[in-house]
Amino acid sequence: MIKSAKGQFILYIITAILFVIASFSYIEITENENSFFGSTFFYFLMIIAVFNAGLYTQKYIQSKKDDKS
Repeated sequence: MIKSAKGQFILYIITAILFVIASFSYIEITENENSFFGSTFFYFLMIIAVFNAGLYTQKYIQSKKDDKS
């Protein structure tokens, strides 16, 4: 596990970007109704990853402001 705050911040951002790319590429490849669960699952994971990255971004910015004060 990455211990530094900057390393975790970068890891969350990269994970969110990769989930966005994976979900959009998966939807374009399989455009049939049989893959409804897969597409819904990828969209749900993408939303969670982006939300988590946003929360950690706020936490990271607050910790940087507290260190400077």
